[in-house]
Amino acid sequence: MAVKWFACAAVLAAIVPTAAAADDPNDPAMRSSLARERDRETIRRLNLQELARVRARDARYAEGWRAARAGDLAANDYAARSRDHDRAMASYARSRAAYERAMVEWRQAVAACRAGDYSACER
Repeated sequence: MAVKWFACAAVLAAIVPTAAAADDPNDPAMRSSLARERDRETIRRLNLQELARVRARDARYAEGWRAARAGDLAANDYAARSRDHDRAMASYARSRAAYERAMVEWRQAVAACRAGDYSACER
């Protein structure tokens, strides 16, 4: 535990001085107006690059959100297809039950015909 604490403290000690010196108002290199203008232009260019990157990222996100909303429509379409499937399965079950009843009647007629009831042979 103590080793991790010291390692974190060492990393923090290494980072803090660098961050503190990043924008030093007493930097001798920034005394001339030309150097400050060059620095300002560099920062502006970097900010514009970042803005372009963020806008491109947001456009990709927006595309993903449009696709997700289209997926919601697909979910509604799925629900409609599911209801159609349920109706088709119920219709199939009714048709199958009618077929089974007809087959029972036919088998009974065949058995009666073979048993000598010739009027059952005409069905």
